[in-house]
Order: sequence, then structure tokens, then C-alpha cells
Amino acid sequence: MFEPQESEPWYRSSMLKVSAVVFVALVAVAALYLTVGRRYLFGNDAHYSELERHRAQQRQQDAAQGAQAAQADAATAAQQAAAAPSADPSAPNAQQQPAPGAPAPPAAPQGGETSHAAAPGPATRNYWTDFRGPGRDGNYSERAIKVNWPSGGLTPVWKQPVGGGFSSFVVADGVAYTIEQRRRQEVVAAYRVSDGRELWTAGWGGAFSDSTGDGPRATPVWDAGRLYALGAEGELRCLDAKTGRSIWHKNILADNGADNLSWGVAASPLVVDDKVVVMAGGSGGKSIVAYNKMTGAPVWRSQDDRASYTSPMLVTLAGKRQILAVTATRILGLEPADGKLIWSHPWPTSMGINVSQPIVTGPNRVFISAGYGKGASLIEVASGGGARTVWENINLKTKFNSPVYHNGHVYGLDEGILTCVNAETGERKWKGGRYGYGQVILANGHLIVTTDGGEIALVKADPSGFNEVAKFAALEGKTWNVPALAGGKLLVRNETQMACFDLSS
Repeated sequence: MFEPQESEPWYRSSMLKVSAVVFVALVAVAALYLTVGRRYLFGNDAHYSELERHRAQQRQQDAAQGAQAAQADAATAAQQAAAAPSADPSAPNAQQQPAPGAPAPPAAPQGGETSHAAAPGPATRNYWTDFRGPGRDGNYSERAIKVNWPSGGLTPVWKQPVGGGFSSFVVADGVAYTIEQRRRQEVVAAYRVSDGRELWTAGWGGAFSDSTGDGPRATPVWDAGRLYALGAEGELRCLDAKTGRSIWHKNILADNGADNLSWGVAASPLVVDDKVVVMAGGSGGKSIVAYNKMTGAPVWRSQDDRASYTSPMLVTLAGKRQILAVTATRILGLEPADGKLIWSHPWPTSMGINVSQPIVTGPNRVFISAGYGKGASLIEVASGGGARTVWENINLKTKFNSPVYHNGHVYGLDEGILTCVNAETGERKWKGGRYGYGQVILANGHLIVTTDGGEIALVKADPSGFNEVAKFAALEGKTWNVPALAGGKLLVRNETQMACFDLSS
């Protein structure tokens, strides 16, 4: 006969089950930590150590050069003193003293002082001071560039380590600015374009990480000697561009009651007149926000949309100057003075992911595109407000890269493949060249394409067919950052390296 067994107390069985679940969870956390967690929690130690050694070596070299210059100055002064004529006024070669009231001669540099300043020259017209250039459209027209690249590729003017992140460069007065991740800080860094020397850094606590990588995403903006930098966790800083001194700061997420986006704050600030405009993404009329650029005081707040990763732009459409912005669900135009809505047009995407910059293609028309199967559209804005779709199709799906416009055609990376589309009809002219999720800018009728593997390609912007002129390896590792071009110097970077190439013709 079957005899029932005494059952195990319920609490003991439950404890065993909980212990098993906890054990499995701990094993999973440990595995995650060993594979990717250490990088996301503590940064890439080996890379940051290399970066710190490199910058320390630069400082030592600069100090040694300064000491040598001081010694040379002292030796020259001693020789001049030894060769100086007698101070006796009756001596034939005596130096004449300045007459009373006459201006004193320029003071000689003090011992130990060195200067990198050149003799005064014509003022520099600063050109690439904004994300993707003057119009945020990736179009470089400052001067002609070299398009007959050598078969072996361009030789870098300099190449060196850089901190993490997906920011690009802006350039002013011979200095390139970007924002980087350095261990547990977001750091704005200033580099001399001629030799890559780090001139100053300004950092604050912040360490955004996700599955795509570490660090800040937005590109700083230079305006009238000030730099506006926005970190991946919403920290907005106004800095003195010469020294890095903080002038004012605030967190745009906390200030507007907004949550961060899945891949962090990525839209660059936009300076318009006396304001700096940001995509905060707060509800209750706090989606797009303008602060006084000198003080940081709020000027206006507008709309209720969730933010996108797309940077606002200053454009003229249908004869009206306006801020062109893309949110998670639509594209719209705002009055720069008060943030009042001028027009709006739906542009919903998968999970509200808008990253690509819109492009103005005519007096009242704007091209917009997105990835994740969405495609592209040409939108016509009416002079009295309102907008309509001219065409929409899937011939160009830009994911987190932005297209350029040239002679009636749009060129961009359709899920990683370079594509040319007729702007007026949406017809695809050609598709060729697998560059991955890199970036594209336009110069001299050519496309400068950075691949997601760190190569740089030169392709003719010609609707008749795909024609790659040259391609070479420039950086190692994943390269998603937008290149910058100023004074004929091409600046590229990724999560670990930065380099400069001379494209002057």
C-alpha cells in the first residue's frame, strides 16, 4: 500500500527557489560585468590611461620647449648686453636716452615667458562654428578643396587619442572644440588645429552609457567667443572659448521636467540672435526651450512633444525666418523671438526615433528622412502657415546620419549604402558604395564620406552614377561622428582617436 511521505515545509521550498533565482541572477550580472559592464560602469581604463599618458607627454614637451626658448632668450640678451656701447654720453657710439615725455620702447619678454601668438594679421572669418557647418546642412563652401587624392590616401597632419563619445568638432580662431567622455566626466576640450595640441579642458561629473557606447552625443557651438556645450545627461554649459572658464550652466532636463532619451541627449544647441535654443522634451509647453545666451535665463518655452535626436536649425521657408525643429512625432517651424508655432507636419517614426537632419531644398520645401523602414519625404510649407506632403517613399532611409543637397539631388546613406535621390520627385537615381552607418558632407561638388569602420571616401556628387574617386583608412574602430571642415582642414574623430587632414587645394 502506498504510504504518503511527509511533505517538505512550504517555506523551505520557497527559500530554495528564491536562492536559485538569486544565484542565476548573480551569475548573469557577473557575466554581463565581465563582458561589457566594466566598460559602461568604469570606462575603458586602458584607453583612458593611454590618453592621459599622451596629454602628459605633450605638456612635458611644451614645458621643455618653453625652457629652451627661455634659455635662448637669456643667451641672446647676454650677447646684446656684452656688445652694447659704453654708457658714457661723450662716447662716440653711446645710445641716446629717450627725450622726456617720449613713449617708452616695447618691454622685452620676461625670462621664462613663451608665446605662440603670431604677428597681427587679417582677421579670420570663422566658418565651421556650428554642427555640420554654417547651415547645419553639411555643405562646405568656404574654399576649394583638393580632390585629386593620392592612391595611398592622405597623410594626417596629426593623429592622436581622444576621449569617448559621438560629438563632432566646431572650429574658430584656429582652435577646434569637441566634447568627450573621460572616465566619469564629460569634458569640453580645445585643440590647436595646426598641431592638435590640447589648449584647455573643462569638465563636470557625468557618465552616460548605453548599448551603442559611452559619452556625450551633441556637438558644441561657438558664438562670439563663447562655447555652448550640451552633455548626454542634459548639462548645458556656456564657456569662455579662450580659457574654458564656466560662465553659466543648467541642466535642461531637470529645468524642464523632462526624462532623458534612450540614447541620451544628442541635439546640439542652436544660437539664434540673443538666445540659445535646446530640445528639452518636457511636457506642459516645455519641449523646445530658449535661454538667454549671455545669462542662461529662460526666454521662452514651447510645445509639448517628446524630444528627438535631431538638432534644431535656423532657416528661411516661405519667406519667413524660423527655427526648424524635428520632434519624436513631427516637423515644425517656430518664431525665433517667442517660440510661437508657425506650422507643423506629422512625421511619426518607429519608437519616435528621429535623428537625421532635415534639408531645405527650395524657397518653401524641406526634405526629411528617417531609418527603421520609414523612408523620406519632401514637404512644402505654405506662406500663411501649414504644410503638405509633395512625395513620400522609402528610396532613402537615413538612420543616424544626415544627407546633403546638391544641384537638385539629395545624397545620403540608405541604411549604410550611398544613394542619390531626385529632390523634386523622390526618384532614386543610383545606389552604390557600402559605407555602413558613417556620415556625409559636401565640398567642391564631391561627397566626403566617413565609413563606420574609420575610412574616408571621396565620391563625386553626380546624379548620373556612383563614382568613388578615392578611399583610405583614417581611424581605427567604430566611427559614427560627423566630420568637420574648416580652412581646408578636415577633422575626424571617433570614440578613441582624432585626426586632421589637409584638403587645401
